Amino acid sequence: MNELATLTKEVKEPVSERLDVEAVRKEFPILKREVHGKPLVYLDSAATSQKPLEVIETLNHFYRTTNANIHRGIYLISEEATALYEGARKKVARFLGARSWREVIFTRSATEAINLVAYAWGRENVKAGDVILLTEMEHHSNLIPWQLLAKEKEARLEFIRFDNEGHLQLEDLDTYLKEKVKIVALTQMSNVLGTINPVKEITKRAHDAGAVVLVDGAQSVPHMRVNVQEIGCDFLAFSGHKMCGPSGIGGLYGRKEILEKMNPFLGGGEMILEVTLRDARWNELPYKFEAGTQSIADGIGLGKAVDFLNRIGLDAICEHERELVEYAMNRLNEVEGVKIYGPHDEERGSALAITLEGVHPHDLASLLDAEGIAVRAGHHCTMPLHQKLEVPATTRASFYLYNTKEEVDKLVEGLRKSKELFGI
Repeated sequence: MNELATLTKEVKEPVSERLDVEAVRKEFPILKREVHGKPLVYLDSAATSQKPLEVIETLNHFYRTTNANIHRGIYLISEEATALYEGARKKVARFLGARSWREVIFTRSATEAINLVAYAWGRENVKAGDVILLTEMEHHSNLIPWQLLAKEKEARLEFIRFDNEGHLQLEDLDTYLKEKVKIVALTQMSNVLGTINPVKEITKRAHDAGAVVLVDGAQSVPHMRVNVQEIGCDFLAFSGHKMCGPSGIGGLYGRKEILEKMNPFLGGGEMILEVTLRDARWNELPYKFEAGTQSIADGIGLGKAVDFLNRIGLDAICEHERELVEYAMNRLNEVEGVKIYGPHDEERGSALAITLEGVHPHDLASLLDAEGIAVRAGHHCTMPLHQKLEVPATTRASFYLYNTKEEVDKLVEGLRKSKELFGI
């Protein structure tokens, strides 16, 4: 089998249901690194995941052997690049459970995907007085585009609240759906609280009321099985760099019937079928929404990341993270002064936002960094959420398939050392 066929072959689902974390770790070169003279403990996968060697080598191989623009060339390496890129799209479509590869649009990120919907769908369908319904836990990427649209169209922004445990109060959904709700846009998994929202149930209720649904899958798609047909959503945004893929690539799933009615988001080359000096006709899906030269290598790398996740198994990853988070929450509760935000039950994701009494989150992150532990500190692009929690910032540890209980122990040890340094 030649190298081109090797890169495009479909990887079968694994037979093992349990993740061999030590074997997985060997596939990530960066995990061999030392930081400040200590082994790297990477606990910031909610911000970006690390990359397995096969993804890195795929990028290297493309640039060394197959670098050419796609779709337009009738020479060999252009045709090879096109096959790899469109092969990656089909892998992503299967991964998400889409009905067709034409329902997957490659973008730079989940952020761009949401902006695409707010611009191309929202500006055509949202009118003055209509309701755009979000939640209080949304990332700024799923808030700012709708703020801009609401101001432009004189629409109303409303929000589903979350309770003290970080669960959505779905009675708010029912209340607002009695009004002119045009779209419900919400995260499937909070990047701070770790809450896993019941998007399937919310989608059904929204559709019964005549509303369209967009799911922000940036945090969910890397960690659990996500099937857009089972959810029933109209749109789903995702990000490649959070799912072991390269940065600069993400995507939008959209139902074909809706995408076909939407105008383009960007204008330029590739997204056209016919152009005159004063008019144009748009290309077919998904190319209508992919103007200009795309992130070709990154798209191919994303396809390889999908192969990798399929080989490891999403069920195995999800179970590993569930056990790890449960262990982490138990260990963190042993440290006096630590407060964990979000659900305390099993139905939560792998992001753990905490505060340590007497230590500012940024100071805590710096002290942990000195121990080789990489965590995130700040508002995590969720300022309204933190305003509701009445804290300016939190320190967030987020886990993925390559993290271990031993790394959790190092985190706990680092918290205790921080308390000693602050004399608390």
